Amino acid sequence: MKKITLLLLFISATISYAQNTGSVSGKLTDKEYNNEPLAFANVLIKGTTTGTTSDFDGLYTFENLNPGAYTLVFSFVGYETQEIPVTIVAGKATELNVSMNASAASLDEVVVTTTTSRETETALLLEQKKASVIKESIGAARLSKIGVSDAASATTKISGVTKSEGSGDIYIRGLGDRYLSTTMNGLPIPSDDVNNKNINLNLFSTNIIKNVGISKTYTTSSYADQTSGNVDIASKEYSKKGFSISLGSGYNTNVLGLDGSFKRSITSEDVNLGFHKKQYALVDLITRQGWDPVDQKNTGNLSLSLSGGRKFDVFGKELAIFVAGSHSKSYVYKEGLFRKYRSNILDNEFTDVENFSSNTNTTGYANFRLKLNDNNKIKITSLSVNKSSDNVYEQGRNGEGYVFDQDPQEDGAFVRDQNFKQTIMLINQINGEHSIKENNKLLWGAGYNYVLAQEPNRIRNEANILDANTVQYAHVGDFQQRKSNQKIEDIEYNAFIKDAITFGEKDEDENQPFRLNIGANYRQKDRVFSSLFLGVRARDFQVPSIDQFSLTFTEANFDNGLILRERDADRYDADINAMAGFANLDFGLNKKLSGNIGVRFERDEINVLWDVANYVGRVGSISKEYSEIYPSANIKYELNEKQFLRFAASLTQTLPEFKELAPFEYVSPTGRVTVGNPELNKSEVFNADLKWEFFPKKSELISATTFYKQIKNPINLALARGSAGIFKYFNTGEKANIFGFELDTRLNLIENEDEKSILNFNANLTKMWFNQDLLKDFQYKNVTESDLQGASDLILNSSLSYNSQTEKPFIATLTGNYSSDKIFALGSPEDNENSAELYNDEIIEKGFVSMDLVVSKQITDKLLLKFVGRNLINPDIEQTQLIRDINTGVETNETVLSYKKGSLLSLSLKYTF
Repeated sequence: MKKITLLLLFISATISYAQNTGSVSGKLTDKEYNNEPLAFANVLIKGTTTGTTSDFDGLYTFENLNPGAYTLVFSFVGYETQEIPVTIVAGKATELNVSMNASAASLDEVVVTTTTSRETETALLLEQKKASVIKESIGAARLSKIGVSDAASATTKISGVTKSEGSGDIYIRGLGDRYLSTTMNGLPIPSDDVNNKNINLNLFSTNIIKNVGISKTYTTSSYADQTSGNVDIASKEYSKKGFSISLGSGYNTNVLGLDGSFKRSITSEDVNLGFHKKQYALVDLITRQGWDPVDQKNTGNLSLSLSGGRKFDVFGKELAIFVAGSHSKSYVYKEGLFRKYRSNILDNEFTDVENFSSNTNTTGYANFRLKLNDNNKIKITSLSVNKSSDNVYEQGRNGEGYVFDQDPQEDGAFVRDQNFKQTIMLINQINGEHSIKENNKLLWGAGYNYVLAQEPNRIRNEANILDANTVQYAHVGDFQQRKSNQKIEDIEYNAFIKDAITFGEKDEDENQPFRLNIGANYRQKDRVFSSLFLGVRARDFQVPSIDQFSLTFTEANFDNGLILRERDADRYDADINAMAGFANLDFGLNKKLSGNIGVRFERDEINVLWDVANYVGRVGSISKEYSEIYPSANIKYELNEKQFLRFAASLTQTLPEFKELAPFEYVSPTGRVTVGNPELNKSEVFNADLKWEFFPKKSELISATTFYKQIKNPINLALARGSAGIFKYFNTGEKANIFGFELDTRLNLIENEDEKSILNFNANLTKMWFNQDLLKDFQYKNVTESDLQGASDLILNSSLSYNSQTEKPFIATLTGNYSSDKIFALGSPEDNENSAELYNDEIIEKGFVSMDLVVSKQITDKLLLKFVGRNLINPDIEQTQLIRDINTGVETNETVLSYKKGSLLSLSLKYTF
């Protein structure tokens, strides 16, 4: 009875106290951005130490305040501080909503806050939470912490994304290069390699990246050629006045073990700072420049980057400029083995493959942002890249190489391939934003892209080591000693315009529920490709060693038995023209249900004209035109303020690329030959996604997604039927199905008293099931179905980060990635009648684990020290193939390619002033 009495007294006292106190709450909105919620603003009761911050939705609250007059102070860096009086009434809840305005006196800081926040993880999670489409991003702040140096590595920190070690391609949900699209600031950007549709994201260093976003679902304002998603690089803009310089150095552990015997091509003698200067015509290079590689003495990696920005007043207008530049040099050494089989018979074998690679990357970047007034803004972005890669590939130096049916003998085979590749790329963009009326905003953009990619002097030798003092040139056929050059020139124009009109009855926050987006896209890309081949017949010539080939190719020897053959140049010209119009509607039917629905009409025309030696008659052409309607729907339902359900469905396409259509044969250093297929047709894709998101705190996320794709006429790289190991692109089946789910989590395991993360854990998992039916030409061993080329069924990415959260923080991050086995190339029968016995089985790229460690310490307010260790486990990168013994019929799993790329250890200093 006493306990009941005490409980009643406690309840009575609590009710009495609640009736004698009051509360105040409200919502902060950002007037600069159409009254969007303003997260993480400070709210303080003046004259006290009591304060709080606004949450994701701009909401704040103070409870249990004694009745009386108070003054609330609202502040946010770069915005006008507002002091607003409020009277607290006992037993009542007072609502006070505030719209924050930019401060004219602190305009520099306004830009700092806006730009920097879009680089932080919390701000990007807020953007993800508010978006009507399924989108994930990683910002510059997190990239810096985990030591990511480029956009390619950045994408692998997002769920469902992997990077192929064999090709360098990015895979999203198991789908590779041809299924993706890449943009910068929403505009298409070119590929830097004839073998890829998308640009090598390694070219984008983190000092020019604001954030990298991946949209895995489709909206009709984008080009329809993006089955698995779009990678958009938001380039960095001015954030604050100042400059920084970073200097780093390091080593690849494989290179350290060479004891100074690193090789570079003879072509590199004509290169300065990654730029090649042509000295002679290709025909003169046969005798006027050597054929043997040279030694590289210094093999330490170096990196230098500079960046800075300022703001100016130009005739009363605000002009903000950000510029950045970087230069890096790195050395990589790989050692392993290579085998090739044809119809289960060993075609060649090398157990001592070596690859010496010297890579240079020089980048210049500038961003100009002009604010004409509050309603009109223009941004100009320019990026220039010079990328070079010098490669010396050798196999058979140990004298144990084997090549089937080679003269003068099959054993003792040796191959050397020297190739310097240079890519010069220019990306120029202009974007405009205009508020025509309060409810009407016009956005537009235009771009000009230029790419020059060349291999000015590729050198290839094939020989046999007869004994310790005798080497003779090989001749399976003739002219296996050769020099060649290749040049690709791409010019692209692209543009978009979008008019956004908001309408409908405003809610209590002055937001309108509907926004109609109407616009158009245009893109024209032209490519000119040429490749010139010069071969030398040297059947009976011998040299003392494989390092003295230059002794053979002299003017005197051409007068006494050497024969030069100049084949007509291989060429192809190609262009793609894309025009589209779209309309989509953003809607918010109530506070719970919102989304985007739309439709797009797009016309794509592809033309290719070629003149190549390996095509019957040499000359040919194709023209493909596709006109289709592409709908999309993205629905978001708010379960509560922290949990959301999303659904998306769309139709998209996958267009064949120039290199997949043009029948030009490209020979890799290993000897693998890849050729295009003029009969290739586009794929049509249906996409569906269902996602649950939970945001426990402002920097935390837990999500689960299930997705389905059906691809009609899937495109795959396969071993061509009846060929000598040639890889070719085909529509290998009528349809393919993909089903999968993703789990993603970002949690703060330990926080300090200010709720800042000390120990943070990020992890994501993607599991997929896929299959495609196979056409008759790709059926063997009675197999009628297959996985998709390049698709891993299990992908894991994770990181564990420690941040001391002190004035001069110590930060350490350990990251790990795993992707399971994937098909490198589909198999095929040698002929359909004997497909159970005569076939080339699919080649599998084996899964592996990679691990990186980044440790940084802020030494002073301006000096940062960072250590980066990449690929610490240094796993074997392998490709395997099932081989059937022709006598017993037993299959064994043989390794056809294997190497280790080494660990990279580096140390850098960054100084800001």
